Amino acid sequence: MAKSVNLIKHSGDVVPFDRKKLIHSLQRARASDVLIQQIVEQVEHQIQDGMTTKKVYQLAFTMLRKKSRVSASRYKLKKALMELGPSGFPFEKLVGELMGREGFSTQVGVIVAGNYVQHEVDVIAQKENVHYMIECKYHSDQGRFCNVKTPLYIHSRFLDVEKQWVRQKGHGAKLHKGGVYTNTRLTTDAIQYGNCVGLLLCSWDHPNGNGLKDRIDKAGLHPLTALTTLTKGEKTKLLDKGIVLCKDIHENPMLLDDMGISRSRQKNILNDSRELCKTHSHGPR
Repeated sequence: MAKSVNLIKHSGDVVPFDRKKLIHSLQRARASDVLIQQIVEQVEHQIQDGMTTKKVYQLAFTMLRKKSRVSASRYKLKKALMELGPSGFPFEKLVGELMGREGFSTQVGVIVAGNYVQHEVDVIAQKENVHYMIECKYHSDQGRFCNVKTPLYIHSRFLDVEKQWVRQKGHGAKLHKGGVYTNTRLTTDAIQYGNCVGLLLCSWDHPNGNGLKDRIDKAGLHPLTALTTLTKGEKTKLLDKGIVLCKDIHENPMLLDDMGISRSRQKNILNDSRELCKTHSHGPR
C-alpha cells in the first residue's frame, strides 16, 4: 500500500491502518499463511481514508468466514463475548469454567456472608491454599473500560468477606484474594490500584500474554456465540437454557436435535464446536 490510511476507532480516535496488527489477529485465529496474505491484500485494496476500524474488521471477517469457518469463529472472539448479554450470567459461567479448567473448584453466583453484610459473589474459586472471590464485570458494548471505581468497590467488598473467611476452620493459613474479570479493558489507574492492593486482575488483554483472549484459546472454552453456523435466534435460545460454551454443544449434541436443527447443519455445528474445543498449550504458530 503506497500511502498510509487513517481509520476511525469506536472511541472516535484516529489511528493509522496497521498491517502487522491485522496479520497478528489473523494468525491468532490460526488462519493459514496463504489465506492471511490473501485477506491482507484484499483489505488493503478496499480500505479508504476515514473508514472505521469496525468496517475493516467486517471486511476481514467476511473473507475469513468464506474460507475457514473455525478461524472466523476464533477471529470474532471479542465480539462473541459481547454477544453473551444482556445479562452477565453467561460471562460468569464462562469465567467459572475457565478457572475450573485451570484446576480450581468453583461456585458461580453465590451469597457469601461478610463481617457486616451479605454479598452476592459472581465466582468463588479454591485450589490448595488459595481462595478467590471474583467479580465479573461484563459489557455488551464496544469501547467500554473498567475504571478505578471497579477495583475500589471490589476490594472493599473483599475485605468484608475476608474477615469472615479467616475465622473459618482451616482458613487461617490460606491466601485469600479478591479479583476482577472483565471482557473489555482495564484503565491504567484500575490496574495500578488493583496491583497495589493485591487483586487478581484479568481483562481482554491483561495480563499481557495471559489475558482473557489468551486463556480462552488455550483452554478451548470459546463461547457458542463465536459459531458462524448458528443463527442469532438459535444462540439466544441456547443461552436462555444456560448453555454458554461450544464445549456444552460438543458434549451434548442432543441439544441441537431438541431445537429441530437439520442433520446437515448439525454436522457443521458439531465439527466447528469440536475444533474450537481443542486446547492450545502454546501461543498461535
